[in-house]
Amino acid sequence: MKRRWKRLAALCLAGLVLATPLVARADEDDDGDHDRARDLYERGEIKGLANILDVVRAKAPGDVVAVDLIRMADRWVYRFQVVGADGRRKTVDVDAGAGVIMRDGEGDR
Repeated sequence: MKRRWKRLAALCLAGLVLATPLVARADEDDDGDHDRARDLYERGEIKGLANILDVVRAKAPGDVVAVDLIRMADRWVYRFQVVGADGRRKTVDVDAGAGVIMRDGEGDR
């Protein structure tokens, strides 16, 4: 019985050790996104997320569950995933430079 617990403990420890680099790598990727957004904001190419959130909440009330900054054609776009009170997910695309809604995907899921 002791032998079984030792194997289980060793297996769990090995799993934790192997998973650590993956967590660190995910953090590195996130930092790049934040750095890019900050640089674009400081250069005046995009509006701040706080200002854009007011526009999104007015158009699509609910909980913002995800935000991405993506490049579409020649402009930067904030893509919001919003879950309304009815539980339906809605995608809202906002021109990050102008601060205006481009697309309002009603009830995506």
